[in-house]
Amino acid sequence: SGQKVCYGNFKRSCYKLAYFQDLSRRVGFQEARQACEIDGGALLSLESEAEQQLIENMLQNLTKSGSGISDGDFWIGLWRSGDGLATSSACPDLYQWADGSISPFRNWYTDEPSCGSEACVVMYHQPTANPGLGGPYLYQWNDDRCNMKHNFICKYGPDIFPTVPAGNPYDTSKPEDQYHVIATETGIIPNLIYVVIPTIPLLLLILVAFGTCCFQMLHKSKGRTKTSPNQSTLWISKTPRKDSSMEV
Repeated sequence: SGQKVCYGNFKRSCYKLAYFQDLSRRVGFQEARQACEIDGGALLSLESEAEQQLIENMLQNLTKSGSGISDGDFWIGLWRSGDGLATSSACPDLYQWADGSISPFRNWYTDEPSCGSEACVVMYHQPTANPGLGGPYLYQWNDDRCNMKHNFICKYGPDIFPTVPAGNPYDTSKPEDQYHVIATETGIIPNLIYVVIPTIPLLLLILVAFGTCCFQMLHKSKGRTKTSPNQSTLWISKTPRKDSSMEV
């Protein structure tokens, strides 16, 4: 899986774009939903125009990353369960967020949702397609059959630690990865904190070892200073005794 991208100015501020260049690896709605939940998140819910704009910016960076990414809609977590009233005027009100959000925000493309057998929602991402009645097929929402195969976007609660280092607008180092993810800046000072704090135990261990070594060396030095005079005295005292015995 790819890295999560986190933003500090949103309550639930982490996202992951799951984009598959290989069309055969794209998944249906329920598969995408399960993949996000297994990974600790949920299919994307959008709570405001500002959050919608944030996701659009991520997708724009994805297109500009130079990794050959182009057309490919993304599942979001909006869907309609059951077939009741699916063709009536009440149909748009039947859609709900998979993560339990009650956000009323919607960004439907013109004449959407069409309802009927189309009960799961994608965010358009077709930059090479000719515009339709509602303009380019970019970032607006469309209901689709739930078994269709698409990319998807996961959403997570905010992380304590940044998942992407500062200064990398997007990660193109591994273009063949399963997921292609755009990185965002998280700030220099927080990154320094997260680097320094884990090294404190190691520094303390080094200081303790250094102090112990110095203490042992000092102790040995004192021991040698004390024993040297005694050994010298004993060696001197034996000499006169040997001389006196020889005279006798």
